[in-house]
Amino acid sequence: MTDRLVAPEMERYQAHLALPGFGPEGQARLAAARVLLVGVGGLGCPAAQYLVAAGVGVVTLVDDDTVERTNLQRQILFNDDDLGQPKVDAARRSLRGMNAAVAIVARRERLVATNARSIVAGHDMVIDGSDNFATRYVVNDACGLERIPLASGSVYRHEGQVAVFDPPRTPCYRCVFPEALAAEPPCHDAGVLGPVAGIIGTALASIVIQRVVGCADPLAGRLWIFDGATMTAHSVALEQAADCPLCGATPTIFEPTAVAHRSPTS
Repeated sequence: MTDRLVAPEMERYQAHLALPGFGPEGQARLAAARVLLVGVGGLGCPAAQYLVAAGVGVVTLVDDDTVERTNLQRQILFNDDDLGQPKVDAARRSLRGMNAAVAIVARRERLVATNARSIVAGHDMVIDGSDNFATRYVVNDACGLERIPLASGSVYRHEGQVAVFDPPRTPCYRCVFPEALAAEPPCHDAGVLGPVAGIIGTALASIVIQRVVGCADPLAGRLWIFDGATMTAHSVALEQAADCPLCGATPTIFEPTAVAHRSPTS
């Protein structure tokens, strides 16, 4: 797509084109963008829907999991017919009908330290919707080393959090969480209110769209915390750690590095 949209595109994206700072040029930037989604779960599903609907040129889905019945309460790209199918394949089928102009790339693999850089390379922005700390550290390292902005989200019960990590402009994930916390129980054990996942996933898509277009820079250097039980939200400032091993004054991480979970009793 160029900045000269044809009539069907003008009609499809009219609500975007009417936004101050967006216009045809912004829509063209979306069409030229490549966005990676790590994890096609409660966060990745709504994020993918809004990215595709918005007209992002290439959306890459990375996940090695299959659809389970416990996913259906919040992972809204899937239905009963998808049970047992790879998530990336089921998601691609669901997304294809939303916007034929968007290329959807499905990679059925787990993002780990040894492949993270090759997976994130070539993308304009990455969304981390993974459900474990180990993956979050590896994604953070790969994005920091490849100089790709990272929008990261998480949910737990009624609460969700979102942050953007883009060093040296902002802290990275390791600045905020220098040590891995205890392994998180899966959502179907710990509990999560389904729409909270939708709110956080949609927030991640909103961040990416606005940053790609250049009309806003949401949450640069801040952590946004949403409480679904009270329907309140607030944000806190994040500080870059001078001794951060990835983005500090004397870095020691030069390749993505896996971090083991801390045991609950440590």
